[in-house]
Amino acid sequence: MKKIVVLTGAGMSVESGLTTFRDAGGLWDNYPVERVATHEGWEANPNYVNDFYNMLRVKYKDVQPCEGHKLLAEMEKDYDVTIVTQNVDALHEAAGSSKIIHLHGEMMKMCSSNDVDNPRYHVTLPHEGFGETGLEVPHDTKAGDGSLLRPYIVFFGEAVPNMYDAAAVAQTADIFVIIGTSLNVYPAAGLVQYVKPGTPIYLIDPKPVAAKTDVQHLMCGASEGVKKLMEILSNG
Repeated sequence: MKKIVVLTGAGMSVESGLTTFRDAGGLWDNYPVERVATHEGWEANPNYVNDFYNMLRVKYKDVQPCEGHKLLAEMEKDYDVTIVTQNVDALHEAAGSSKIIHLHGEMMKMCSSNDVDNPRYHVTLPHEGFGETGLEVPHDTKAGDGSLLRPYIVFFGEAVPNMYDAAAVAQTADIFVIIGTSLNVYPAAGLVQYVKPGTPIYLIDPKPVAAKTDVQHLMCGASEGVKKLMEILSNG
């Protein structure tokens, strides 16, 4: 069974109704990055940071996977598929994909602010006692080690703990697919460098993308692009 590794970015979830962070009108236009997505912002005002992610989780809770998410899960019938995602939503999980590596964290998890990557102190939401929906984490809620619970999000300037695993799986790809990312966000954009020479690389994005390697660009949205990819692979 051929191994397909799929790198997904914000454009993957646009069809589900989620706003991208970087594009015009995105979340960074309304919420300063330095206040909600940096360690310094967290230390300066953890309540403000938690309120921001509380708002996002409530907004995300009714969002459904798009057809593209579902088709990627369906591809597991014929291929060994691993999803490497820059997205913090849980839409790949909701669609049924079974192998997912999250590079930038997970919106529906909280963690220790002293020991971020220790799963012993991770809390998965919704959680009994947290707000009306179980998604709104009260201020001053403590992790198991006594530190403040913080969003399980890789803040700007922090290391990407799952990058090693993502690079390792990229090396095993028989087919590498990139969906909905500008290839400008590092270190994720550097994953292409780990793909074996001669491996087919497909890029699905409706916009022109400056790729530093040889790719077949399907210039369309995620759902249409995954459909086209499946047709190409079935005929190949």
